[in-house]
Amino acid sequence: MVKIIMGLKGSGKTKRLVDLVHQAVNEDNGSVVCIEKERNLTYDIPYKARLIEAGSYDVGSYEFLKGLICGVHAGNYDITHFFIDNYYKLVNDRSVDAMTAFIDWLDKFSAEEKINFIISMSVDPDTIPEEFKAKYLLK
Repeated sequence: MVKIIMGLKGSGKTKRLVDLVHQAVNEDNGSVVCIEKERNLTYDIPYKARLIEAGSYDVGSYEFLKGLICGVHAGNYDITHFFIDNYYKLVNDRSVDAMTAFIDWLDKFSAEEKINFIISMSVDPDTIPEEFKAKYLLK
C-alpha cells in the first residue's frame, strides 16, 4: 500500500506523518523506517523506528531513491512500514509525470514486499490527476 499526505506548506503533513509513525510502532510487530532530508524529526520519531537522514546521501534522482529503499529493505526484511517526509526535498525532478511514475513503481514494490509506504509532499492537490489522488491520497 502506498498512501500520500498532500498539502501546501504549513498544512500539518509532517505532524500527521509523525502520528502515523507512532501508530505503526505501537501496533505492528515489524520494523518501521522513516526517511527525511534533514534531522528535523530526531525527537519526534520513537526510538523504535529507524530514522534515516537522507540529506547526507545527496539523493537527488529517483533511481537513487529507489536504490536507497531497496538497500534498506535488503538489510532488513522485517520492515512493515516506510515513511518518507518532505518527498520533494529529496528529489530534483519535481514534475508530476516523474512523481507518478515513481509512485507507481513504489506501489508494485510495496505489493511484492508487503510494505506500507506513507509519503508526505508539499504539493497543491489540485495539480495532481484525479485518478492518481483517488488511488493514493491518504484521507
